[in-house]
Amino acid sequence: MGKRVYLGLGSNLGNKEQIIKKAIARIGERVGAVVAVSSFYKTIPWGYQSVHTFCNAAVAVDTELSPEEVLNIVQVIERELGSKKHRRGDGTYVDRLIDIDLLDYDGLILDTYVLVLPHPYMHKRTFVMEPLAEIAPQWVHPVLGKTATEILAGLKER
Repeated sequence: MGKRVYLGLGSNLGNKEQIIKKAIARIGERVGAVVAVSSFYKTIPWGYQSVHTFCNAAVAVDTELSPEEVLNIVQVIERELGSKKHRRGDGTYVDRLIDIDLLDYDGLILDTYVLVLPHPYMHKRTFVMEPLAEIAPQWVHPVLGKTATEILAGLKER
């Protein structure tokens, strides 16, 4: 039986919506069945300054792949769509054509050199939680024990 995976997507260069749509199509071809796609959200950059706004979305995918296989495939898709490194040498973020984050893999808690699940910053980012709460309002963060809706409400109260 497959596993439910949630991915966050973002783009702040080029034709943002078109790039995200291409990424979602490739995810559907290579990762598994895309069972939900959020609306596209226009957001400001997080963690750095840029004149380019982001387009963000979330998808739910049913997959037979392992978490590491999912990560490897989305990183290949990022490179195919023209994305370079997401950070400068000093660790600060940079503009990007596409960023695909593995947010959750069927509730798995994992902390390895290669992958941390659930995504370690997702619960601090409205641009992640808003599209996730749209497609999976009752999804429960495996560490915090809160639903996507509850996490989003807490972010909006700030």
